[in-house]
Amino acid sequence: MRIRTLKERFYHAAGFEILAILLVSPLAAWIMAKPLFQMGTLAVLLSTAAMFWNMIYNSLFDSLYPSDKAERNWPLRILHALGFEGGFILFGLPIAAWMLDISLLQAFMLEVAFFIFFLPYTIGYNWLYDWLREKWVQRAEYRV
Repeated sequence: MRIRTLKERFYHAAGFEILAILLVSPLAAWIMAKPLFQMGTLAVLLSTAAMFWNMIYNSLFDSLYPSDKAERNWPLRILHALGFEGGFILFGLPIAAWMLDISLLQAFMLEVAFFIFFLPYTIGYNWLYDWLREKWVQRAEYRV
């Protein structure tokens, strides 16, 4: 199995964030009765921070659980997603409170709602990405 390059990590993180923005922004704007532009701006800021966190976190995770040596079973995928989303709350909380002009408690409740969405999204996205990546790598190795 090929080692993941910085370029690949960027594409993985960017794909994750772009899809998340397209799914979450309209829904969050509607639920919170906030303008789509404001929620979209918040989503872009959070996504930018999350993209950097994603690249750092997944590099650390891959060094602890290399995909060619560790089976990426469902319990490990759940642990991975919990660690990522739990760690990201530290970044997202002050950004959300500032952007929406809400209290830290309200921002925390928003982060909890995002967590409820993003936990299964993170598990599913990474499972699908790993599955597609494995197919792509196998095809590339077969051509050689």
